[in-house]
Order: sequence, then C-alpha cells, then structure tokens
Amino acid sequence: MLRTASILSALLLGPVLAFAQSEPSPDASRSRELVRMVRQDCGSCHGMRLTGGLGPALTREALADFPLDSLAAVIFHGRPGTPMPPWKTMLSEPEARWIALRLQQGFPEEVVKTP
Repeated sequence: MLRTASILSALLLGPVLAFAQSEPSPDASRSRELVRMVRQDCGSCHGMRLTGGLGPALTREALADFPLDSLAAVIFHGRPGTPMPPWKTMLSEPEARWIALRLQQGFPEEVVKTP
C-alpha cells in the first residue's frame, strides 16, 4: 500500500517538480519584492494572511484544484468585470507563474529586515 502511494505521488508530483526546476526564478531581491507585493497588495483584498476577504482565499488548500496556468493568467490579466485587476504592468508572465506556483505550495511569509 505504501509503495503504491509512493508511486502515485511520484506520478502526480513529478510534473510539478520538473516545472518548478525548469521555470526561471526571479533573483533573491526580486523574489522578496514579489513576496512583499503579494502579502501587501494582494493581501488588501485577499486578506493579509491570504485567507480571504473581498477576494477569495489564496491558500494552498483553496487553490489545490486550480490549474497553474489558469492561476497565472488571472494574476497577469485580471478578471474583467470583477475587482481583480491585471498585474501585467507590474509583473512579467514568468513572475505571475512564479507567484501562482508559490501560492499553490503555500505562500512564503514576508521577510522583514531589521536594522
């Protein structure tokens, strides 16, 4: 039973892990900016803990069934007719995919620098 679960996990997670390894990642400085943007700007509608507010929750559990490409497209292009704005003036498409993937994995906390 455990062997079957391991094989099934490998089959299901393999493409996600391969994508995560092949997708270009922003450098450390830009990653911090993106985390801050999501926590602050997205958090203003989706809740500061991303658990929901005016907009729906952006937790790993809430986004588990959404295709990565769809999430990235919503981030990049917005949702016409709703309060969800397009972020394409602030992000590249690879950055929108990076954010979508991080949201599906459980979005990191913002690192606050102390003097």
